[in-house]
Amino acid sequence: MSKDLVIKCLLLLTGIASLNVKALTIEQQVAQKIMIDLRYFCNKQTNQDQPCKKPLLILPDELKAMISATNLGGIILFSENLQNIEQITTLTHDLQSAAKQSRVKSPLLISIDQEGGRVVRLPRNLATSFTGNMSIGATYVTHGDTFATQSATVIAKELTALGINVNHAPDIDVNINPDNPVINVRSFGEDPNKVAHLGAAQVRAFQQHNLVATLKHFPGHGDTNVDSHTGLPLVNHDLNTIYNKDLLPFKQILAQTSPGMIMTAHIQYPALDKTTFTAKNGDIMIKPATMSHKILTTLLRDEMHYQGVVITDALNMAGISDFFTPTQAVINTFKAGADIALMPIQIRSSDDVVKLEQLIKDVANAVKSGEIDYLAFSQSVTRIATLKTNFSLSDAFNTKLETLQVKAKETLANPVHLKIEKKLAQSAITLIKNRSATLPITADKNKKIHLIMPDQNKCVAFSYFLSNQGENNITVTCTSLIGLNEKRAKANILNADIIISANISPKQSVVEIGGMDDIEQVMIHQNSALASNQLEKFMILAKTANKPSIFISLRAPYDVARFGVYADAVLASYAYNVNISDDGKTITSAAFSALAHALLGKHDITGQLPVTILQPSE
Repeated sequence: MSKDLVIKCLLLLTGIASLNVKALTIEQQVAQKIMIDLRYFCNKQTNQDQPCKKPLLILPDELKAMISATNLGGIILFSENLQNIEQITTLTHDLQSAAKQSRVKSPLLISIDQEGGRVVRLPRNLATSFTGNMSIGATYVTHGDTFATQSATVIAKELTALGINVNHAPDIDVNINPDNPVINVRSFGEDPNKVAHLGAAQVRAFQQHNLVATLKHFPGHGDTNVDSHTGLPLVNHDLNTIYNKDLLPFKQILAQTSPGMIMTAHIQYPALDKTTFTAKNGDIMIKPATMSHKILTTLLRDEMHYQGVVITDALNMAGISDFFTPTQAVINTFKAGADIALMPIQIRSSDDVVKLEQLIKDVANAVKSGEIDYLAFSQSVTRIATLKTNFSLSDAFNTKLETLQVKAKETLANPVHLKIEKKLAQSAITLIKNRSATLPITADKNKKIHLIMPDQNKCVAFSYFLSNQGENNITVTCTSLIGLNEKRAKANILNADIIISANISPKQSVVEIGGMDDIEQVMIHQNSALASNQLEKFMILAKTANKPSIFISLRAPYDVARFGVYADAVLASYAYNVNISDDGKTITSAAFSALAHALLGKHDITGQLPVTILQPSE
């Protein structure tokens, strides 16, 4: 009996035949286990030194043919692919139409990173973005899992209305490292039990509304000081810490719910697996979790009894791509127990379609040769097929584009959703310090407010919200730490009745913008250290001049330990995102609106810190 026939028999035995894949070749089955991005696409890539940066908004015929011919299993969308309701729904509809033309007729997994807060892909002027997980964590004492449930419900309704069926959320990493460059406010906090409670609520809400949830990043990314987009982090926790902190949210959530997916972490965990590999440069290194059979199979499958789909984090991240070729990466992740390889290669031009076809052939040969275990391979394909069936994803084949668009227009950023977003932002604001009744700000003693903001957009937004609260006697001026006029800033500080300073820490991460395509852009704009040093000088000036001073931590509140000592009052908002229309006439920001209300005493401040920080001295 041929090896192809053996595997086809295995697929029949495991139930794949119900989805018409019993006659598929191994290559077509491998394709079901690959998810690629189509972030940029140029019909013909002529200059290899200038990478394609043309956003893919319309699915071209050559990519329709690629999806149909290969029986590709999934697509991940980025912000560049998402412009407006008509365009997004047309794109997702065309993607599914292409899948419908394939031999397997299996619907595509169309995924996105829509966590809320720092990491969102839908345009902020189009959808409901929320202030993110750590802001939800700040509401836990007063509101329990209310906002976890409500935000996930809104996100699920908006994504599915657009034809997106997988969300790579929630992030259930336990952030116990103040210097974590990539997780920080993406985490609900440092208490693993609270993280588990809030994560479980989001999983339930996503999946009750037919959106596949993705727990990430297994076995835990909360105690790293290296971003796996730019390097390979190592976590040296002992087993007790791993089980009681890193793994605890995964374990508790799996006991309560059945998340459709779990995403792996490109992190070395020597206490879980000391197995080594030889990198493509010849170095001997400890395997990252993404490629560890002990972590993905022995631990997650056998010990924790997870039966769903395991998807890798993006394989083009430096934590993997620096050490493996794309083919090596996919083969090793499949051998470890991963079901779906996320973004193993880039499809940026027609020429790259050949690279995908070759990758599929190479991985199929590894199955045929026995390098990838036959039974494990067939079980993996079964899990993917079962996931698609359980969530009725093939319904997309029969959904008319017009129906999809009408639903999306009714759903996205509707008044009910925006009200929840506003309420979360308000409920999350946390008062850390308030000496001499500095807050609330009142017009009788604080007529002239001077802001010191990280950039001009935040100057514009915060000035707008502070100036539009009915306090006619208040005037607001602002210093932007980018494009700074130091002489004018000092004069404004000395002339003001009260100073409000704000900081964003840590610096922007690649994932916040999108992915590895943005690494150069992030490196160019990493000037946060200089801005923070200048902010500290201005705060010292205000303190020396005996000016009442307020400090606001706009992201991870750990920076309060540095700046809070110079301020009479300290607040944390966990978010700062602003959307300003092209004409400058419309400004929206749930975070800055909530901050303005809090500063002026328009609503109670009820948030509680979800992480431990060094408290500023009185």
